[in-house]
Amino acid sequence: MTVGIRYVLPGDEALFDRVAPDVFDHPVERSQLSRYLTTPGHHLIVAIAEGQIVGQIAAVVHYHPDGRPTELYIDEVGVAPAFQRQGIARRLLDAMLVLGRELGCREGWVGTEPDNDAARALYEPRSEPAESFAMYVLRL
Repeated sequence: MTVGIRYVLPGDEALFDRVAPDVFDHPVERSQLSRYLTTPGHHLIVAIAEGQIVGQIAAVVHYHPDGRPTELYIDEVGVAPAFQRQGIARRLLDAMLVLGRELGCREGWVGTEPDNDAARALYEPRSEPAESFAMYVLRL
């Protein structure tokens, strides 16, 4: 089965009528998807097999007001369980890194849980040594 990689643009929302289970953490909501796709700096690339989205990577270009380089923050990578271990996440990540370079980003970053061996195996070959940090979810 051929799996294609596609950059998602505003107007591509109908692609999301068929999404394999567990590609996203939650069901895709059309209004939020449209808002995401039309917000400058937000980028989404999907993997499609037989008309169904089977993988995705979402990222945001992060500009700084000081001298730090522009970064590509990779927010999420997901591949349906039935399609894992086929190189799809690697292809999605590679496509997003190419896009980041084209957009002027000089580095990218992503976080994952220390025990997420699959994610660590995906990121470590492309990365400096992993850094430890604490994450806080602040109430708004």
